[in-house]
Amino acid sequence: MPELLLELFSEEIPARMQAKAADDLRRMVTDKLVAEGLVYEGAKAFATPRRLALTVHGIPARQPDLKTERRGPKMGAPDAAVQGFLKATGLNSLDEAKIQRDPKGDFYIALVEKPGRAAIDVLAEILPVIIRTFPWPKSMRWGARSGKPGSLNWVRPLHAITATFGLETEEPDVVPFSVDGIEAGQTTYGHRFMAPSAISVRRFEDYEAKLLDAKVVLDPERRKDAILTDAKQLAFAQGFELVEDQNLLDEVAGLVEWPVVLMGTFEPEFLATPAEVIRATIRNNQKCFVVRDPKTGKLANKFILIANIEATDGGATIIAGNERVIRARLSDAKFFYETDLKIKLEDRLPKFEQIVFHERIGTQAARVESNTASAGYLSEIVKANPQQSQRAARLSKADLLTEVVGEFPEVQGLMGRRYAEHQGEDEAVASAIEDHYKPQGPKDSIPTNPVSIAVALADKLNMLASFWIIGETPTGSKDPYGLRRAALGVIRIIIDAGIRLPLKAVLPEIIERLVKIEAVLDPAGNATDVSATLGGQLLYHRHKEAKRPKNDEELASLLRERMADFLPELKVGFSARIADELLLFFADRLKVQLREQGARHDLVDAVFALGGQDDLLMIVRRVEALGKFLESDDGKNLLAGTKRASNILSIEEKKDKRTFDGAPDAALYSLGEEKALAKAIGEVQAEASAAVAKEDFAAAMSAMAKLRPPVDAFFDKVRVNDDDPKVRENRLKLLNEIRSATRAVADFSKIQD
Repeated sequence: MPELLLELFSEEIPARMQAKAADDLRRMVTDKLVAEGLVYEGAKAFATPRRLALTVHGIPARQPDLKTERRGPKMGAPDAAVQGFLKATGLNSLDEAKIQRDPKGDFYIALVEKPGRAAIDVLAEILPVIIRTFPWPKSMRWGARSGKPGSLNWVRPLHAITATFGLETEEPDVVPFSVDGIEAGQTTYGHRFMAPSAISVRRFEDYEAKLLDAKVVLDPERRKDAILTDAKQLAFAQGFELVEDQNLLDEVAGLVEWPVVLMGTFEPEFLATPAEVIRATIRNNQKCFVVRDPKTGKLANKFILIANIEATDGGATIIAGNERVIRARLSDAKFFYETDLKIKLEDRLPKFEQIVFHERIGTQAARVESNTASAGYLSEIVKANPQQSQRAARLSKADLLTEVVGEFPEVQGLMGRRYAEHQGEDEAVASAIEDHYKPQGPKDSIPTNPVSIAVALADKLNMLASFWIIGETPTGSKDPYGLRRAALGVIRIIIDAGIRLPLKAVLPEIIERLVKIEAVLDPAGNATDVSATLGGQLLYHRHKEAKRPKNDEELASLLRERMADFLPELKVGFSARIADELLLFFADRLKVQLREQGARHDLVDAVFALGGQDDLLMIVRRVEALGKFLESDDGKNLLAGTKRASNILSIEEKKDKRTFDGAPDAALYSLGEEKALAKAIGEVQAEASAAVAKEDFAAAMSAMAKLRPPVDAFFDKVRVNDDDPKVRENRLKLLNEIRSATRAVADFSKIQD
C-alpha cells in the first residue's frame, strides 16, 4: 500500500507549540483522508525546532467508486422537473431510470456512479488547504509576498515542503501542489550548522535515516531519551546525580535537533541560597538541569546544559557562555533572597490592603482574614492546633510579596516555608504555608499534618464559596479561577487523609463567615435595617452593576438602599442555598474523581440520591461496598428484582395516579411467598440500617443479599395485579417495601443494568 511523507520545513518553531502542532498535522490530514474515502492503516507525526513531519502508510492508491441512488420527480411530473432531473444525474432519458413504487406515487430513481480519483490527486487538493488553515496559536507573514492578499500565515517563515506518495517498493511521486510560491518536492535540509546542505528523500524510512546522517534526530521521544541517558551518565561520571525534571526535559528536547550534553560550574558560595531558588534560576533562565550529591541529597555547584552542536572545542565556549549568564542570574537570586530575609512575613501583610484579589470579592487582605478565621474553625474538625492553624493561614500568602516569588512564581508556598523557618515559626506553621496549595494536580501529594490540612481546606473552601456567592461558577470548559481543581483538591484531602467533614454543616458556616449580614425584620417580615461587615460586599456584588463600597459604613448604606434586592435572598436562607449548590458541585467532581479511579458514576448517583449525603469519605466507602456487592450474583439478582419492583410500581402508580405508601396488611397475605418476603424485608431493613449506622457498609450489603431468595420466589409465584383490588394494593405496597428496604444502602433505581 502507498505511503505519504510530508515535511514542512521552516525557521524555529517554539518548543511549547511543537507537540500540539504535530498532533494537529496528523489529525487534520487523516481526518481529510477518511472524509475522502481513503482509509489508512497508520499515521505518525514528528516535530523538531525546524520541521513538522508526517508519515501515513496504508493509503489506497485510489478512492473507491461511489454508487448512489438519487430520487427524482414523480411519474407524470412537469417536463421542466424531468429535464432538471436528467441534467443533474447525467441520464440521457427516463428510460435509463428505475421506477420506485411508493404509497404517495411512483418516483423515478437514478443510479449515479462517481468514479474514485487517484489518491495523489486528492492529496494535492487537501494538503494546501491544511497548510493554509493550520491552527497556530500565533503566526506571521514575511517577505515580498506578505503584503499580497491571501499570503501564507505560518508560525515562522516556511522555506520548503516535502511531499511524496507511492508504494514502498517503487520510486514515489511528488504530490503536485504549491503554497504561497513554495513548490512541494522531495528536498529537505539537515542540521543548520553541521549539515546544512540539501538532501533528496524518497519515503519516510529513507527520510528519517538521511536526517540522522545529517545530524537531526527526528523523533522527539528519541531526543528525550538521549538527553536523559547522557545527562545521567555525565552526572554519574562526575560523582553526582541528575535532578530529573520532566517539564524541562520536554522543553529542551524541542530546542535541539542534535542534543549534546555538557556540564558547567558555578561558584560554591551560591549554594547558601535555597536549592529551590537555584534550581528555578538555572531552569528558567538557561533551560539547564541541576545535579546533587547522592550521599547528602544537597545540590552541587554544577549544572548540565544541552547544546545543539558538536563544537570543535569540545563545548568549552558554550559552557563558558552559560556559566557567565548563570553566575549573573544566581547573583541576582542571592540578592533577592537576602533582601527578603530582612523583612518578616507578617510585616508584609499591610501591602495586601492595596492588592485586589477579585474586583467583586475583595482584597488579598480580606482573603487572608477570612482564611484565618476559617482555618481556626476547621482546626476543631480536623483535630489541629487552632492557634497554629490561624497563624499559618495568616502568613500563607505573605511570600507572594517577596522578591524571589515575584521573580519565580512557581516557588510560592515553598519560599514561604523557608522564610517562616528563618524567622523561627513552629515547624507545623512553616509546613502548612508550603502545603496549603496542595494538591495542585492528580499526581501531587496531599497535606498530611493536621495544621496543613486545616489551612489547605480553608483556602480552597473559601475560594469556592466566594465565587459561588458572586455567581461566577465554571461553565463548560471555562474555569479561569481553577474552581474544579480546588474542589478536587478538597475531595482528595478528605478521602486520602480519611477526614470526616460534614459539608452540609461546614459550608453554610464558611459562607456565613464570608458574608456577615444581619437584617432587622419587623413582625410582618419586612426588613427595616441591615448591617454588614466588609465581607458583605460578596453578597452586594452579586449585582454586577454595583460599585465597590469604600468601607463598612458605605457598604451598609448601599445595602439599605438596595434592601429590596437582597431581602428575598435573606428570607430563603442565602447561606443554605449556596451551600446546596456547592454540594452538588462536589458531587459532580466526586463522580469525576471516582470515574478516573474506575468506579461507576451511577453508583455515586445512587448513594447521593438518598439525600443528606454530605460526608464524602462515607460516600466513597459506601460506593466501594456497593460496587463489590453488585459484582456478586446476589447483588446482580437483587438489583434485577428491585428494578422489576420499581418498574411495576411506576406503571401502576401512573395508572392509578397515586402512590402505594404505607405498611401492607399482613392479614391479606394469602401465599407463603408473600409472608416470607414481608418477614425478610423487616429483618433485612433492621439489620442493614444497624450496619449503616455503624458505617459497616460491607455488612449492610451482606444483609441486603438475604432479600434475593424471597424476592426471586415472590416474582416467580405471586401475581401482583390480582383481581381483588385490596390484594393488588397490598402486594403493590409490599413491592414498595422492597424499594424502601434497599434505600437503606442506596437508591437502586439510579443504578444502570
